[in-house]
Amino acid sequence: MKDLTATQKIRYSRNILVPEIGMTGQQKLLRGRVLVVGAGGLGSPALFYLACAGVGTIGIVDGDRVELSNLQRQILYTSADLDDLKTLSAQKKLHRLNPDVCIEPYNKPFTAKNGRDLVRGYDFVIEATDNFEAKFLVNDICIHAKVPFCHAGILGMFGQVMTIVPGQGACYRCVFGNIPEPDEISSTDKVGVLGVVPGALGSIQAAEAVKFLTGSGKLLLGRLLTYDALNLIFREIELPPPCCDVCRAAKLI
Repeated sequence: MKDLTATQKIRYSRNILVPEIGMTGQQKLLRGRVLVVGAGGLGSPALFYLACAGVGTIGIVDGDRVELSNLQRQILYTSADLDDLKTLSAQKKLHRLNPDVCIEPYNKPFTAKNGRDLVRGYDFVIEATDNFEAKFLVNDICIHAKVPFCHAGILGMFGQVMTIVPGQGACYRCVFGNIPEPDEISSTDKVGVLGVVPGALGSIQAAEAVKFLTGSGKLLLGRLLTYDALNLIFREIELPPPCCDVCRAAKLI
C-alpha cells in the first residue's frame, strides 16, 4: 500500500490513533470508493464525513439544484448556492475541505437505465434519496450488482438506517416489501423533518461506509436501527434472512 505523506499523517492523525483504523485502515480509506446517491439532508453529512475521513473517491448522484427550503437541513449548502447544481456545489465544498479526495459528480437522477453503470466500480453505496421509488431502485440494482450499501430514511423527528451486504442478510425489499401506493406515502414535503435527524442518520451512514472499507467493527447487517429524536430513543430490530424475489433472482437465497 502507498505510504501516507507527512501532511496526510497530520491530517488523519486522529483517525490513525483509533486502534480499529490505524495506519493500515487509513490507507484503505484513501484507496476506497464510495457512491452517495442523493446530496440532500442525508447525503450532506455523509459526504462531509466521508471527505473528512479521507475516502479517496466519492461519487455524488443528484440531478437537483439548491433551493431555499433545503438550507434548513442540507448542511453542504449556503444561501450563496441557491439555484446551483447540488453535485457541483458539493464538489467545490468537499475539494476545499480535503483536496486529497477525488469527487466524481453525476448531475442526473439515479434511474433503472443508468443505475447499474453508476454503481459499477464503487466499493460501497450510500442510499440517501428522499423517495420510495429511488430507495427500492438503489436496493434492487445494488443487490443484482452485489455492491454493499447503507439505506437510511427520515421523516419528522424519526429515522431508520440499515446496511445491506448482498447475501449476508435481509435487503430493503425483504423488510419493506413493495413500493407503497401513492395515498399511503408521507414525505418531508408534507409533514416536514427536523434538520438534526438526517444529520444523525447521514453520519451513521458515513460510519458504516468507513467500517466497511477498513474492515473494522460490526456493520448493521440483519438489523434495522431506528432513531426517535422526540424522545431520544434508539431501537434495534432484528431482521429476517433474505426472502424477497430480488434476492432470489440474484441467487442469494
